Amino acid sequence: MDTILQSLFEQFDNQPMLAVGFLIFLAVATLSFGVMGAMRVRKDVRRRAAGVVTAGAQWSDDDPRSLRYASRRAAQRLVDYTNKHYSGSNDGNIRQLRRRLLQAGFLDPRAPALFLLARLASALILASSTFFCIPVLLPQFAQSLWLATWLSGIVGFFLPVIYLNRRITSRQNEHRCGFPDFLDLLVVCADAGLAMEAALDRVGRELGDSYPSLSSNIYMTTLEIRAGRPVSEALENFGDRLGLEEARSFATLIQQSEELGSSVTEALRIYSDDMRHKRLSLAEEKAYSLPAKLSVPLTLCVFPVVIVVIMLPVYVRFKVGAY
Repeated sequence: MDTILQSLFEQFDNQPMLAVGFLIFLAVATLSFGVMGAMRVRKDVRRRAAGVVTAGAQWSDDDPRSLRYASRRAAQRLVDYTNKHYSGSNDGNIRQLRRRLLQAGFLDPRAPALFLLARLASALILASSTFFCIPVLLPQFAQSLWLATWLSGIVGFFLPVIYLNRRITSRQNEHRCGFPDFLDLLVVCADAGLAMEAALDRVGRELGDSYPSLSSNIYMTTLEIRAGRPVSEALENFGDRLGLEEARSFATLIQQSEELGSSVTEALRIYSDDMRHKRLSLAEEKAYSLPAKLSVPLTLCVFPVVIVVIMLPVYVRFKVGAY
């Protein structure tokens, strides 16, 4: 290095400032060319990557070369296989499951197969999470790892059932609250001279904001009637989807009125009055059962406090008098 600097100083006639300036120029030039080369290489890489992405974006979902197509085909085969060997049968359990899924709002014909796959996936995910998380987060419970894994798998297997029951309960509560209003509006439409199909369509649109689930089921019933299905059969399906005895009785009422030739409007008015009285009776029943339900928390929470408040001064006076 000293030899190079000495020869460099000799070239510039022993002028150190000129030699230092030349060295600074070389350093800046080298750095500039290096930065420019790196930017150019990076630009080429970006251009090539953009070309690859553009070529990949040209593949549609129906292109067999795309990963999304392969994943979708694999999921479709799994669902079809499960639907063929599980939900394709017509035994009592599968029919009951289909009815419960309809009441929960799952209208897909493959819903039983998807429900089974959801139960298996939930059990597998929860069991594997427990198996891998317990040794890391709770090492003191590592001895009971397999027991916790099995228990979490069982819990995961029944989680979709719990979700389904809660969904059915919430929807049935909404249907039960909105069904008397549905009957009242239906009576008004029948008095106005509308046919059953037009009355159902009008009432469904009126109840859309207050009871969306009930409105969607009414709309499906209207579509069934427009498709050519008899009114009695469409109303029976309507009652099955709602899961209410009131809806099934309503379908039976309409069917009997059509068979006997009686006035549908008068039958609806009488049935609406009965439903209103039944609604009032249920409210009175809940009000009358309230004191009996309050007796348990009063006995467990309030009564011990009252006993302590009454007996504590006696106990303190007795202890003070004993001394």
